Amino acid sequence: SRDVSEIVVAHKDRMARFGFELIEWICEQNGCRIVVLDQSNLSPEREMVEDILAIVHVFSCRLYGLRKYKSVIKEDPSLPGN
Repeated sequence: SRDVSEIVVAHKDRMARFGFELIEWICEQNGCRIVVLDQSNLSPEREMVEDILAIVHVFSCRLYGLRKYKSVIKEDPSLPGN
């Protein structure tokens, strides 16, 4: 059902770190539009740099989380081999 006709966000990156245009296209295909309140225009190069930084940030956080999870597994006495 097409219950949502409009989505309002303060900044593009509040909806998605990267891939905003894809989400916007999917919304349009389903009869919904996205309104971005802060329409700061960036050069294509600057936009690409921000996308790459966002991707690096996501993966660095994921690696940090995996390291933390690994130590939790090592220290769990209920698991075999501990």
